[in-house]
Amino acid sequence: MTNQELSVRILELVGGKENVISAANCMTRLRVKLKDPSKADIEGLKSTEGVLGVVEDATLQIVLGPGKARKVTESFVAEAGVTYVQAETEDWQANKQAIKSGQKDNKLKDALRVIADIFIPMIPAIIAAGLFNGVASLLSQTAFGKAAMTGGIEAGGFWFIFITMLQLIGGGFLSYFAIYTGINSANKFGATPALGGMIGAMSIMGQIVTISQTFGLYNAEVPLESILTTGKGGIIGVIAGVWILSKIEKKIRKIVPDVLDLIITPFVTLLITAVLFVFIIMPAAGFISDILVKGLSVIINSSNPVVSVISGYVLAAVFLPMVLLGLHHGLIPIYSVQLETFVAKMGVPGGVTLFPVLAMAGAGQVGAAIAIYLKARKVNNLRMQKTIIGALPAGFLGVGEPLIYGVTLPMGKPFITAGLGAGFGGAFVRLMGVGATAWGPSGLVAIPLMQTAAMMLNFFLGLVIAYVAGFIITSIFIKNEDVASA
Repeated sequence: MTNQELSVRILELVGGKENVISAANCMTRLRVKLKDPSKADIEGLKSTEGVLGVVEDATLQIVLGPGKARKVTESFVAEAGVTYVQAETEDWQANKQAIKSGQKDNKLKDALRVIADIFIPMIPAIIAAGLFNGVASLLSQTAFGKAAMTGGIEAGGFWFIFITMLQLIGGGFLSYFAIYTGINSANKFGATPALGGMIGAMSIMGQIVTISQTFGLYNAEVPLESILTTGKGGIIGVIAGVWILSKIEKKIRKIVPDVLDLIITPFVTLLITAVLFVFIIMPAAGFISDILVKGLSVIINSSNPVVSVISGYVLAAVFLPMVLLGLHHGLIPIYSVQLETFVAKMGVPGGVTLFPVLAMAGAGQVGAAIAIYLKARKVNNLRMQKTIIGALPAGFLGVGEPLIYGVTLPMGKPFITAGLGAGFGGAFVRLMGVGATAWGPSGLVAIPLMQTAAMMLNFFLGLVIAYVAGFIITSIFIKNEDVASA
């Protein structure tokens, strides 16, 4: 059957041209919007030569395969007399949108989305700074690096300057992380960005310690356990402070005459916010941060190897379901708390220990997809083979969405088996104490973010373990007939 003949046959089976509103195509599918979906002969479509499958959704999706989908669509719209629309969205992206659109928003998701909007613009800088600090740390641990840094500029020469430059670039962002957070928070909450940056800067100023000592809030023996000290509350406090700043600024601006707005509004806004921020928000946010740190110490940083293995397995296994529900953004403050602690104690082993564990989740998807690919070859499911081949390179590099929304999640069970496999990788990296200097994409590209050469190796081994475990578990529980009908 030619492409034109197939398009004519499809038009008949969907109820004729009078039942077609519009048509478009993606990489593998003809998507038809119908006036009355009940008039479409679904079984007839499924049994038509050249049709690989049918998906009933908001639009009727007729699976034809790469290349063929566009040719049949062009002929179809000509026969139906509707406007041709080239849909650039690939199948996995459409699946993702369909799944996300079916989820209900709530206050928790809205709050987590706000957090994501604040931090996502900073991810490139977080990654870059982490890489610079990571390379500087690695070089400092080598024989010539130690000699260069301990001997100073005259003894170290080039290597002293080079390592120092790497530390300068990395520290230029991470040391002032609170300021960037304040600026982005202000943009999100509708406050003046520079004022938001000032709130972030206040949190790391040395005068905080002077104020704390004056009011008896400072613990000289253990400064980090002070009720109020520099950096207390971290980014959690900064975000809360800027949110209050935005409310105060808007109210003051309404009552201040326009001619005095530029002078009075920022001055009064900062004065009121600063008092609230230093004496209420920072101590309160610090209390919350301390609870998070203590919780992490029990769950993710435990010295007990049994606890480490269990926590690593569970966290890696359940991470992708959290992503699916939009709850993963809630982990960003935890990443940030760990990053701030690491920067404050630069050189302390561990760093961001949660990120390497959760990064294993995507590796489990890769292993599951490889298992499905081999079964797809046995049952001659060409569509699934092409989908996986196209998505695997991205999966290895830490972009898991094409595999999740194009392969494992639509099939159902592989999404679960992939998570079960990922858990083994998470257990391994937690047992080995792997920590990162930052967080960012997962997969192979995250290897340079690990803190030491040994951690880089163990992170890679964790990925391999997750690949293999995801492959084995999926091979056992997913049958050939499951793949044949996918």
